[in-house]
Amino acid sequence: MRTLLIPLLLFTSPAAAWEATVADICTLTHETDTAHIHLTYDPTKPLYTLSITRKGAPWPDDPWFAIRFVGPNEITISTDKHALSDGGQTLNVADSGFSNVLDGLQFNAMALAGTQNDGEAIDLTGAAPEVAKFRDCTAAHLS
Repeated sequence: MRTLLIPLLLFTSPAAAWEATVADICTLTHETDTAHIHLTYDPTKPLYTLSITRKGAPWPDDPWFAIRFVGPNEITISTDKHALSDGGQTLNVADSGFSNVLDGLQFNAMALAGTQNDGEAIDLTGAAPEVAKFRDCTAAHLS
């Protein structure tokens, strides 16, 4: 996956800022030139979700999905429990815990999110304070 995603770094630029919303369901969103990133935490389940909706070609129907966080606290997370929706435009992942994902978003510079054959480079500039707000929101629902 590394060889497929590293060239994407050259073709991406930051677009809209990261934004956390505190409500009954906590959200964290970000818009790039090529994708919309949307995280949620639903305390009634409890469940975290990550959706990456592409603006161009749909995601391929590949057997796994991974995110590699690049920066001072590098980590790679992978799963075969992802699902596609919206005609393949949106890749969805859900789990009861997302601490590694939140750590990756908050403490690194770039996320390389992809499947076996395709991916998205996501600039994490400005993500840290909004991830902290998202964590505060989820912590408030947990207490």
